Amino acid sequence: MYLDNVTQQTIVARRVPPQTSIVADPSPTEKDIFNHLYQKRKAMGFEAKRCGVQFNPPSIVLVYIHTDTNKIRKRIIPIRSFSKYSDCSMAAERLKNHPRHRGYLDQVPLNQLEKLHIILRDHMQGLSLENSLASFQLDPDEDLNKLDDEELARKKGQMDTLFERNRKRKDDPDFVYDLEVEFDKSQQEKCSWDEESNGDF
Repeated sequence: MYLDNVTQQTIVARRVPPQTSIVADPSPTEKDIFNHLYQKRKAMGFEAKRCGVQFNPPSIVLVYIHTDTNKIRKRIIPIRSFSKYSDCSMAAERLKNHPRHRGYLDQVPLNQLEKLHIILRDHMQGLSLENSLASFQLDPDEDLNKLDDEELARKKGQMDTLFERNRKRKDDPDFVYDLEVEFDKSQQEKCSWDEESNGDF
């Protein structure tokens, strides 16, 4: 690994008055080195294009453009200490904030990294890629009361993403204030408790 001479130190011997002493700078810590590399990568400029997974070994694959040279590059980021019982949101956050990779993953949304970790974990649990991707699709007829907490959180996250994508803001050109929509009243369902209402109430 080339560290741009960060770890090398040169101490030049010279004559010093008797009451002073030479103190060498402490060697840079691993955190200092990673911060230096992060700042250097940020200055170089990367534009993330695609992000995916590789199952064997478990890895995140990032395709990006190096903006200085306009070359397309691929970076394979191994996922370590990850099992079929791991928490995907924590693993995604840990990877995004990792000093070695955060310069490359700055433009990748955290929820996309979490989704890729869920696909990896589903593969470790024996699910096929098709079944794992199908679990991210929203079915309007699905009964969400029958889902476990993790599946429910996944569906709610997808609904939030879909809501934000379709949401109209005040500064949007096609925004209409106080829009009224007429609904067909013939499709109202009747409930048995409506018919059996007690006259005492």
